[in-house]
Amino acid sequence: MKIKKEIPVFKGQQLEIVIDGLNHQGEGVGRHEEFTVFVPQALPGDKVIARVISVQKSYARALVEKLLNTSPQRVVAVCEHFGQCGGCQLQHLDYAEQLKYKQRVVYDALKRIGGLDVTVLPTIGMANPWHYRNKAQVPIGMSSGKVQAGFFEKGSHKIVDLNSCHIQHPVNDQVVHIVRKQLQELKIPIYNEKEHRGLVRHIVARTSFATAEVLVTIVTNGRELPQAQKLITALRANINNLVGIVQSINTRRVNVILGEEEKTLWGRPYLIEKIGSLTYRLSPRSFFQVNSQQTEILYQKAKEYAALQGQEIVFDLYCGIGTIALYVADAAAKVVGVEIVEAAVEDAKQNAKLNGISNVEFHAGAAEELVPKLYQQGYKADVVLVDPLRKGCDEKLLKTIASMQPERLVYISRNPATLARDLKYLTAHGFTVVKVQPVDMFPHTAHVECVMWIQKKK
Repeated sequence: MKIKKEIPVFKGQQLEIVIDGLNHQGEGVGRHEEFTVFVPQALPGDKVIARVISVQKSYARALVEKLLNTSPQRVVAVCEHFGQCGGCQLQHLDYAEQLKYKQRVVYDALKRIGGLDVTVLPTIGMANPWHYRNKAQVPIGMSSGKVQAGFFEKGSHKIVDLNSCHIQHPVNDQVVHIVRKQLQELKIPIYNEKEHRGLVRHIVARTSFATAEVLVTIVTNGRELPQAQKLITALRANINNLVGIVQSINTRRVNVILGEEEKTLWGRPYLIEKIGSLTYRLSPRSFFQVNSQQTEILYQKAKEYAALQGQEIVFDLYCGIGTIALYVADAAAKVVGVEIVEAAVEDAKQNAKLNGISNVEFHAGAAEELVPKLYQQGYKADVVLVDPLRKGCDEKLLKTIASMQPERLVYISRNPATLARDLKYLTAHGFTVVKVQPVDMFPHTAHVECVMWIQKKK
């Protein structure tokens, strides 16, 4: 008879723990009587007194109450809200160590989930890993009669009211400050998430690093925005290079930020962004990487791994507004983009015209449904680029890619776990991994982007 092993910790218990690792969420990992305990904001080399806040079958989670010994990797977090705000997880970890951590996260996922023992190259970091985000999506709330604008606490929808964010473009902070002040002074109703009442839900500020253009979107739970003209006047008076103010109407009781309907309150409903020599038109719902500086590095690496000679047919799957498709088009015979969001496909077509690129075509539809149909119609790729959401690729799509047998596959991923799962399938169906390159698109967070060179087996 199998004897059930007792869990050696309980909720509320105070433990003395030595931290010897970090998990994929950036939490410290220690053990009590061989039982795993995750400790947020603890680092390898720390010795802590921590109190258990939750217990599961195979692990517990505890919060630091006292730091007994300090890790040599620890630095002072620059943000006063670090540890409360859920935006950053690693500000207390030396930046060079953050890059090594992200390299390990990718390697561990590929080994544990994908069964792949491959070399993962050192993470490409930033010379200045601060104020890199070109877009802020800030929830709005009320507390004790005061308008709050900031980011959520980790694991909750409680807003941490922020005056500035050290990973945001400073102009985005300025936009949030002005709108929050105007909402307070003009007494414009603020949305209450629990009751689904009130009006203003989010501020979305987007700033181009290349052109300095600024686009502001106010998300509302209703079509009418009272005192809109005064809000417009305040933004125009204080924000340089402001090109447009848009109202996004979202009356649904969902966590999705933007609504399906938009009204241009002033200016134009898009800004101009540049990557390398290419120009892109970004509307409020356009997906674009939030780190403009690292995006060019990521795309250049993807283009290098595609190894195009000018004669190839390229598929760009999950193509968004056509950023990567247009970036590689000058080295290919033809690029075929596939994207499920119809508005993004229209943006992609406009961006192709904007750049005078004619050897691209874009199709609207789910990649797992549309690519098999295109393949049956005679479309065949020599090189496939995929840049899926965090959930990775649908197996139906992977099956079609395997049947197509392209010479090369370039996979851009923001989730090492689903990347590893998809690579396990691909390596079992005629492909081999050549290079794995992490790129730090999100300094001071636990997130890591990765670009893979995958080759057809000879």
